[in-house]
Amino acid sequence: MDFLARREHSRLELEHKLARRGYASDEIAAELDRLADEHLLSDQRFAESFASQRAENGFGAMKIRHELQQRGVDESLIEAALAPWQEEWLTRARAQREKHFGAWPEDYKSRARQSRYLQQRGYDFETINRIFSDD
Repeated sequence: MDFLARREHSRLELEHKLARRGYASDEIAAELDRLADEHLLSDQRFAESFASQRAENGFGAMKIRHELQQRGVDESLIEAALAPWQEEWLTRARAQREKHFGAWPEDYKSRARQSRYLQQRGYDFETINRIFSDD
């Protein structure tokens, strides 16, 4: 499977890619079952890899969770993939704010702009509020 040679994929992603190429749904299901049996296709491995990559790129748990849900990953696998990052969201959000804006917000308008940016990156309100109340 050429798709899996490049990066991990979720089962749903591969279903969509193969369907777009014109394969029959029963052929797709059989092939994906075979790949899963051979441990070449794993939603767990995909979720862990995806969450790690997105967290390293400065995205928060809410955005990563949503993206994994869109890719058809089971909620229990999402929770397991996000668990290693649980203690790091505040630190990562601070680093992302610093990297993007540098200067500390001097007024309410600047703080609101920085807060919106962090929300768009997938950080929750609690984390964002802690950033601005701790410093």
